[in-house]
Amino acid sequence: MRTVLITGANKGIGLETAKQLLQKGFYVYLGSRDLENGLEAVQKLKLSGLPNAEAIQLDVTDENSVKAARAEIGKKTNVLDVLINNAGINGGKPPYTALEATTEQFMAAFNTNVLGVARVTQAFIDLLRKSAQPRIVNVSSNVGSLSLQSDPGWPPYAYAKYAVYASSKAAMNMYTVQVAYELRDTAFKVNAVCPGYTKTDFTNQNGGEVAEAGKRIIKYALIDQNGPTGKFFSEETNPETGEIPW
Repeated sequence: MRTVLITGANKGIGLETAKQLLQKGFYVYLGSRDLENGLEAVQKLKLSGLPNAEAIQLDVTDENSVKAARAEIGKKTNVLDVLINNAGINGGKPPYTALEATTEQFMAAFNTNVLGVARVTQAFIDLLRKSAQPRIVNVSSNVGSLSLQSDPGWPPYAYAKYAVYASSKAAMNMYTVQVAYELRDTAFKVNAVCPGYTKTDFTNQNGGEVAEAGKRIIKYALIDQNGPTGKFFSEETNPETGEIPW
């Protein structure tokens, strides 16, 4: 049975992604900053007939928590097939503009969205290396594209209210490129995926359906050896091929 760790998996897109991978036959470790919330999510999945899920306390901003999660999962399996770095924040309370947001907001967003991804990836890379077809999916956003964001013709160009979040996702995208490059001669596939603007707590329940967002993420968790690596995808932005510019 293939295994996957999903960070920030107790609700929203993370939980939906877990659900869809369970339906595909995976054993899913649900990383949750609050273990109680993770246990509640697992119980809901089991009541839905999806028993192969397990909650793991995992705060991506806490080095000790990440190490403890690695140790806990290491007791249960010596192979991890997929890592989905889903946990993310917008940086706290607004304003989020480049000239008004506080350094604390930037630091909080980068600690979760960039450093958290690096912490978890580095902690679990040894288990991933033991998989025949290891996959890393970093959940990103199209607002992290420098090319799109600098295009006056792109609709969100004039919506200057996410400098904190967008900056952190652009940095995470660069980390994705670097990891993909370092693993270029291996069986790894490492990609950044934007699930699209989705109805979750993160968006105050505005946007598209969470099932579609989950579908977009698991597509790149399931790609075969002929699939892409080191790419940035947003099917909401580019419905034809999905790939968008960095």
